[in-house]
Amino acid sequence: MITDKVRPHHLERKALLYVRQSSAHQVLHNRESSALQYAMRDRLTALGWSEIEVIDDDLGRSAAGGVQRAGFERMVAEVCLGKVGAVCAREVSRFARNSRDWQQLIEMCRVVDTVLVDQETIYAPRHGNDRLLLGLKGSLNEYELDLLRQRSLSARYEKARRGELVVSAPVGFVKAGDRYEKDPDRRVQEAITLVFDKVQELGSARQALCWFHEHDLDLPVKQNNGDATWRRPNYATIHRMIDNPIYGGAYAYGKTAAASGYSADGVSVQKRRKARTDWLALIPNAHEGYVSWERAEAIRKMVSSNVPTGRHHGAPKHGDALLAGLIRCNRCGRKLTLKYTGAKHGIPRYSCSRAWMDNGAPHCIAFGGLRVDDAIENALLTVVGPGAIAAATAAEKEAGQRRDQVREALGRDLEAARYAVDRAFRQYDAADPANRLVAGELEARWNRALTHVAEVEAKIAGHDATMPAAAVDPLALGLLASNLKAVWFAPTTDARLKKRIVRTIIHEVVADIDDAAAEIVLVVHWIGGVHSEMRLPKRRRGQRNSTSADVITAVRQLVLIANDDLIAGILNRNGLKSGNGNRWTRERVTSMRSNYRIPVFKPAEDGIEPWLNLSNAAKLLQIAPKTLRLAAEAGEIEAIHPLPDGPWVFARAALATSAARSIAERARQNPRYPAGSHPDQQNLFSSTT
Repeated sequence: MITDKVRPHHLERKALLYVRQSSAHQVLHNRESSALQYAMRDRLTALGWSEIEVIDDDLGRSAAGGVQRAGFERMVAEVCLGKVGAVCAREVSRFARNSRDWQQLIEMCRVVDTVLVDQETIYAPRHGNDRLLLGLKGSLNEYELDLLRQRSLSARYEKARRGELVVSAPVGFVKAGDRYEKDPDRRVQEAITLVFDKVQELGSARQALCWFHEHDLDLPVKQNNGDATWRRPNYATIHRMIDNPIYGGAYAYGKTAAASGYSADGVSVQKRRKARTDWLALIPNAHEGYVSWERAEAIRKMVSSNVPTGRHHGAPKHGDALLAGLIRCNRCGRKLTLKYTGAKHGIPRYSCSRAWMDNGAPHCIAFGGLRVDDAIENALLTVVGPGAIAAATAAEKEAGQRRDQVREALGRDLEAARYAVDRAFRQYDAADPANRLVAGELEARWNRALTHVAEVEAKIAGHDATMPAAAVDPLALGLLASNLKAVWFAPTTDARLKKRIVRTIIHEVVADIDDAAAEIVLVVHWIGGVHSEMRLPKRRRGQRNSTSADVITAVRQLVLIANDDLIAGILNRNGLKSGNGNRWTRERVTSMRSNYRIPVFKPAEDGIEPWLNLSNAAKLLQIAPKTLRLAAEAGEIEAIHPLPDGPWVFARAALATSAARSIAERARQNPRYPAGSHPDQQNLFSSTT
């Protein structure tokens, strides 16, 4: 008989009744199954056990091995200690649905001679036939679980491929059978639409978040119970909306996959996002969205390209460098890195240093960015210049028609706050005044609602007070558009806006350096598919702010007759500036001379100066200064004139030549016209003699 497997030494030990259901839903709704499992206690009593312990710690936990089961582990531990004569379950599949746990239990029961009991029979693991039967049942249980899972998932996936599987609805949508519908709350609808408008306008999810924080506007967030609550937005809130295709009217399923992780706490299941090509279903225009599918995709790609990677340009930032994220090395194909140098950290410099940072390889190229940016700006303004007036007129018209989005959002908040006040008042008014516990709480809620209304009204008043004045005059705007450079180089023009314009027109710039010609070679890839090449002279470090070569040459000539103080005055009189745009002083002239190794003016010890100015040279020749100047201008005597509004410089040796003596002799013979006539000038009157 089958009861022969139960021996007296089994009955001397206690019996364990293992009760388990796979999910919390089964625990709550499948009450008959749990009742039948607890009824197995009567079968153990009929078999002769008096001490019976029920282990029901694993209710709501699967036996597939993916979760930790404290009750099963405690049961195995009790069996290992030899304190258990029998372990019982309604079906043996309740113990385990995976081979690892099942074989562990059978092996422990064989070692300590513990029987397994279910509703049909008793198994003695020490018997070879029973052990074989238990092994087959364990394999069948594991296969049955896989088969059930495959069938349910296949049906689920087929429904998802048809776009009919609606699991949960994000904020802004509600489930309507097998499809999504927009939330009927107009405040929620306008808030979500505003998110997409601001992201597209500002070009970045981060900038849109800053705009919402600047104007102290809230966004809806869906709670676990399905209700929408209003909170201060964060970056994840906005980015989830942009990345979710449901807001573009598309149905999507299979965006994530479960990945098992193992740690000291056991097995943990985490979700990881899959590439869009690996999604199970993506059906555009499946329901009404907040934006069109094309616009939603354009905004998503724009936000994705803000990530600074090798394939994307990165988001425009506040720096002045126009080509940040757009310029690439022609030698290695990597993007050039940008850093700002100079005393005020405002001078951009592009360098190909990624190979050095990653692998310790040498730098490819490096050059200053000021001249490069200037060339790109000139080319860009040349391209967009013809359409500037039309674009300015269209922008002004659009600005005039644009709604005050902040004012409308605050108006919706005020309407919702007033509804909350009215609802709190009706609840307070319906309460029994004698019940002070209830009436006091309702009165406090009413007061909080009134305070919130006052806060929203204060926000609206502050916003109306800071509203800008009337729009720009169209005639003035047309004049400004005709001078696009003035708008581009204005200090109030945002650098991020400039970069967005550049990225709209230019796809990429490939840079290289021609070492033989000392030139920077730029190949500009325009959006329309046209390519143009630019060659710019490569400056030495600091050369852009260095003193002009003409000024240096003039100073080299002026030091022959003038000291630093006098030279500074001459340079200022001619309107010349230093390399940094400053007026000249004695100290700056001294510093410039020292930098370019120009000798200082020193008077001759014997009083005989080798170089003379106009007055001293004329005195030496005993003629008028004007006579000598006219002769020098006519080229009759060698002289140096460094600056238009500056002194003449004569060499003492040149004043001792025959040309100088001829000028002096002619001046003495013809005192009325000492300079005489030019030898090439012809007489208008012929001689009569």
